[in-house]
Amino acid sequence: MKQMFLIFSLLFSSASFSSPSRLKDLVTVKGVRENPILGYGLVIGLNGSGDAGGEITNTSLKKMFEKLGLNPKTEITSKNVAAVVVTAKLPAFARVGQKLDLVISSIGDASSLAGGTLLVTPLKGGDGNIYAVAAGPMSIGGLKKGAKFATTGTIPSGATVEREVLTEFEKKNSLRLSLNNPDFTTAARIEKVINEELGGKFAAAKDSTTIDLVVPAQYERNVVQLMAIIENFRVNPDTAAKIVINERTGTIVAGGDVTVSPVAISHSDLTIEVKGDGGDKGAKPNSIYYMDKGTTLNELVKSLNAFGVAPEDLISIFQTLKKDGALVGDIEVI
Repeated sequence: MKQMFLIFSLLFSSASFSSPSRLKDLVTVKGVRENPILGYGLVIGLNGSGDAGGEITNTSLKKMFEKLGLNPKTEITSKNVAAVVVTAKLPAFARVGQKLDLVISSIGDASSLAGGTLLVTPLKGGDGNIYAVAAGPMSIGGLKKGAKFATTGTIPSGATVEREVLTEFEKKNSLRLSLNNPDFTTAARIEKVINEELGGKFAAAKDSTTIDLVVPAQYERNVVQLMAIIENFRVNPDTAAKIVINERTGTIVAGGDVTVSPVAISHSDLTIEVKGDGGDKGAKPNSIYYMDKGTTLNELVKSLNAFGVAPEDLISIFQTLKKDGALVGDIEVI
């Protein structure tokens, strides 16, 4: 029988014994985020594994030679060159001279970028401005073990920041916090914790995602110190009762608040009944298993496991219970 993996993430309400989380793990600060940057470049020095004379590659080679003061009269072709797209992430508050890691991906018909060197490539942001310049020797992992994706590689610290994203974070008189997982209960708890710890009405939850924060007078021009304090406040996050199912791997992740209402389940040779009157609990003849009212998903799955239910059958049972309204919680299939 196919092995079944079942993971129960113990995410309970405020009455549970789950450990509080740091605020820095629950929210992001408006304006403090990474920005993707990218550019088009050429990888040279390949051992005949480059593009087979594509128009884009040939044109790029010709322009490169022209910039170097050469004026080739004939078409330039070489299988030692590959056209690539270079991507990186510009971190918040990046400063000129800071190094960035690169990901390089072939866009032509090159069979491998192994051993190649990226020529100087400007990296632009969404606004069209150049924020970094990239160059350097490629790294293709797993070559000795037969890399399956030799047309993609990396250059650690392969780009240098040339332009900064201007911010005046230390001068802000208000901040906006956004929950990574929107939830009204969690937002209200964050507001309460911040106000209690700072000793005043400084935070206000606007919706399930947004908490606006007024910078206290004592932290004006010292917002970094304020955030260093706030991000370490601890809050009990609340989550909706939910089951996440990965049908390809048979993995099921469920929150601890998922419960099963009184219902009878019949699947193949298996019959399980969740009784509403708190009847006897235990194995019965004819593969019938009785469970008490208010049964948790954890208890139900243990019963199903005892009968050797396969992952695909378990998924089918959960989906049917949800459709019938007997499973209290949402189901997400990925």
